[in-house]
Amino acid sequence: MSKKLRKIIAFIILLFVFIAFFLAYKFANKSHVDISKTSTEIAINASVLFDEFLNDEISANNKYLDKIIQVNGKIISNKNFEGKGVIELESNNDFGSVLCHFSPKSSKKIQQFKIRQNVEIKGICTGFLMDVILVKCEITNQ
Repeated sequence: MSKKLRKIIAFIILLFVFIAFFLAYKFANKSHVDISKTSTEIAINASVLFDEFLNDEISANNKYLDKIIQVNGKIISNKNFEGKGVIELESNNDFGSVLCHFSPKSSKKIQQFKIRQNVEIKGICTGFLMDVILVKCEITNQ
């Protein structure tokens, strides 16, 4: 192999390494989204949201995944796990619901809400397991 060809290959390898480090840096340092100050992309009822994921998860993922959505519904559970609150909103299905995960700061506010109370919550949809999951949630009807 000629010296010129080795230099070209070494340059290409270094270029790929530089691009990989750059992308890793950008991904690791992406800006934090303040949900309370960000506008809602979609507003929907918890039962309707759950049914859409249950009936066609691929379509629902395309529509809701990684978007800031506002969900309204009745609280069926209000729990606190290691300083992080979780509100569970009722769906029309006995086997699933919408789980809204709050930051430690926002979790302090959720204790005022009671079971069966209607609430509006804004958060980022991260998908569907047995429940629809929202993270970085904030209460919007205070």
